[in-house]
Amino acid sequence: MAESEAKTRKTRIDEKLKSSLLNWTIIPNDKVSDYSALSAHAVEEYPTETGPADYALFVEGKLLGIIEAKKIAVGAENVLEQAKRYARGVPNTVGEWRGEYKVPFLYSTNGESIFHLDIRKKENTSHQLIDFHSPQALLSKFNRDTDKAEQWFSGRPVKEITRLRPYQIAAIEAIENGICNGKKTMLIAMATGTGKTFTLVSSIYRLLKSGYAKRILFLVDRRALAAQTVSAISAFETPEGLKLDRDYEVYSQKFKREDLDDGSSFDSKALPEEYLTNPQEKHTFIYVSTIQRMTINLLGKEAVADFEYDVDANKLDIPINAFDIIIADECHRGYSASETGRWKYVLDYFDAVKIGLTATPATHTLAMFKKVQ
Repeated sequence: MAESEAKTRKTRIDEKLKSSLLNWTIIPNDKVSDYSALSAHAVEEYPTETGPADYALFVEGKLLGIIEAKKIAVGAENVLEQAKRYARGVPNTVGEWRGEYKVPFLYSTNGESIFHLDIRKKENTSHQLIDFHSPQALLSKFNRDTDKAEQWFSGRPVKEITRLRPYQIAAIEAIENGICNGKKTMLIAMATGTGKTFTLVSSIYRLLKSGYAKRILFLVDRRALAAQTVSAISAFETPEGLKLDRDYEVYSQKFKREDLDDGSSFDSKALPEEYLTNPQEKHTFIYVSTIQRMTINLLGKEAVADFEYDVDANKLDIPINAFDIIIADECHRGYSASETGRWKYVLDYFDAVKIGLTATPATHTLAMFKKVQ
């Protein structure tokens, strides 16, 4: 017998929302006497002008999200229109966007697939998530002022970073234009020896300084590349005359002498685990990590048993909002199917803007990043 929508909601969607990583409290609408008193609640059958929404997400008394649920046999992506309809007709609201929507964050799900849309900008498009956002993550998304960041981009020309060449300036401008146009994936293709790392470190500075991003993950596939990247970040001088690692926290893993191409010693700071497991609005940092280490953090050591891994890494409970931006370096390499799968899983796991960096775009790279700049 096919699974009913009621069973999908109870056994799949409710369990995801109540998980220890999210901690939503599910409450029927008829048990709510004061919506302003709800702190981290998913209200079932929330009334709107066009019928009851399956779940309404309240954080600190604010209605921030609506979830449209379908049974598992129904595709989830195409039912966001129903969530949009509910968002137009809610009685309690924290604002109005695009002249019609009164709820900023929409979801559709069949208990397995989850699609999400930030309705506040018309340029935004829906994208698939691994999980729902936690109450804290949803509130953080609501509080982010991306309009102010976009104004900063337009008011501060990239060329004020004086060492940049014209093609590097064009690459950074393409990243910022893509972000302003709602793109979630971008690919920067630059030939070997043209300063890819310096270009991306310059972009990182602008992403942090503008306030668009607070938590940036820079992924590489070798420890030597991680060490080189941290060195490049530490050496970068901002237009204000400060070293980037003095302006912002920079973390990586501990390096050994053999991890560096020149055999020199290297002092690095390890990222506190709580920065991954409990991301906070007050945290602003750059984290340089190998893909192997991040895979272990998400899946455990057994996921990378086929090649050398970071033995000091462990599986952690990391929410999908741990990073705002992910930069994937050397994503063109000819990886095995299992290695490509690991890259894809890590990139797909986080609800972040993903920027690929490559010298020669490969088929698997284009499949992961889709958009080429």
